[in-house]
Amino acid sequence: MSEVPAVSRRSVLGGAVATGAIAAGFGAAGSAPALAAPGASGAVIASEPRRIAGQTSMINVPYEAHRTVRVAVIGLGNRGNGMTTGWSAVPGCQVTAVCDIRPDRAKRVADNLVKAGKPRPAEFGGSADSYAEMLKRDDIDLVYIATPWEFHYPQGKAALLAGKHVVVELPIATQLEELWDLVDTCEQTRRHLMLSENCSYGRNELAMLKMAHEGVFGDVTNGHGGYLHDLRALLFSDTYYTDSWRRLWHTRSTASFYAMHGLGPVAAAMDINRGDRMTTLRATATAPKGLADYRERFVPKGHPSWNETYINGDLVTCMIETANGRTIRAEHNVSEPRPYSRINSLAGSRGIFEDYAGTSSTGARVYFEPDHGDDAWRDFGSYRKEFDHWLWKKIGDDAANNGGHGGMDYVLQWRTVQLMRAGLVPDIDVYDSAAWCAPVPLSVMSLEKKGKPVAIPDFTRGAWVNLRPGLDSRMTEMPPV
Repeated sequence: MSEVPAVSRRSVLGGAVATGAIAAGFGAAGSAPALAAPGASGAVIASEPRRIAGQTSMINVPYEAHRTVRVAVIGLGNRGNGMTTGWSAVPGCQVTAVCDIRPDRAKRVADNLVKAGKPRPAEFGGSADSYAEMLKRDDIDLVYIATPWEFHYPQGKAALLAGKHVVVELPIATQLEELWDLVDTCEQTRRHLMLSENCSYGRNELAMLKMAHEGVFGDVTNGHGGYLHDLRALLFSDTYYTDSWRRLWHTRSTASFYAMHGLGPVAAAMDINRGDRMTTLRATATAPKGLADYRERFVPKGHPSWNETYINGDLVTCMIETANGRTIRAEHNVSEPRPYSRINSLAGSRGIFEDYAGTSSTGARVYFEPDHGDDAWRDFGSYRKEFDHWLWKKIGDDAANNGGHGGMDYVLQWRTVQLMRAGLVPDIDVYDSAAWCAPVPLSVMSLEKKGKPVAIPDFTRGAWVNLRPGLDSRMTEMPPV
């Protein structure tokens, strides 16, 4: 469909990539990153801990091949419950254990799997450390974690130390030292940890990625993504978020808690950690008005939330710069009334893609030269058809029947199982996961300094300069069951 001449990914990136690797960092072995004085650019610099002796990168390290991928689930609330069903539906995957601090949830999930004709998983629950007992089992290859944010880091690390591969819901950790520790633990245990960034497997997002890598945008210069979702009713629900855990985060810190849904796809299209890297972040935040206003209008006076003070800004924006001179704007807003949007926009020297803006079934619009020249937006439909990712062509119908969020949950799960069964390299690795989650603590640091730039660590320790595949994978088959 497109008349844009092909521009290879390597030629687009080549000039900048040839600048050479960044040094591996400095500081004591295994130490947490420490703040230093502002650098020449004004950015606060974070040191990067050296690898300990014998520790090596997990980049391009494949999974060991599995005949069947045996999955254990920690956290069986709304998200964990639904994703457990998805894991059980993937060919060659079996849910062998489920765990929740509330044992009735584990029993209910196990009962539902049996009703669906699946083997009954082992059940764990009743205490905060029930998951640790579950991790002792030898019939677990992959641990999926869907607990509240504060538990992601300790549970993810424990699973790695138990010899399991790990998929963690957003974010994998909320502190820089925790992100570094997960990187190091992966390298030491030789096990993979992956952010469960389902939006990176969205149909529009993967088509946008292919278009960027095939030169449709020309030189990609900027992107815009985020998580704009009116969660006010759910945040004040007494049942949706167990113990109101998500609302309570708004009383603890001013931070960009959850921008990864928009940041991940844009970062993938820009080859972050694969020829470019994010270098600095500046954050701004609006006043915290939305949750208090909603409570005033809709929440009874006797509700426990009336004892809370909300401090997180309604809109937290992170402006990110990359080593190759690109910019990314990542936004987070769950406290104000607005239609849902992940923004998902990419632009370059030959045109622009904007999601959540069109009126067609794709929800997106485009403008590219030389195809267009009259300053009028066009529908994304024909481009998505041309650049549709092989995963959606192959399993799109199955995804629609077995997964939430328009099918992208199942695409992530199917692809993860396929990678493990075929013994392939992960599409999203711990370095991607750490980089995409780094704006959580870095936004806090920048806001404390009134929006001054802070340095984004290089979790790859210099390997970001090397082009390598990621979400732009070539078609491969699921091994036969």
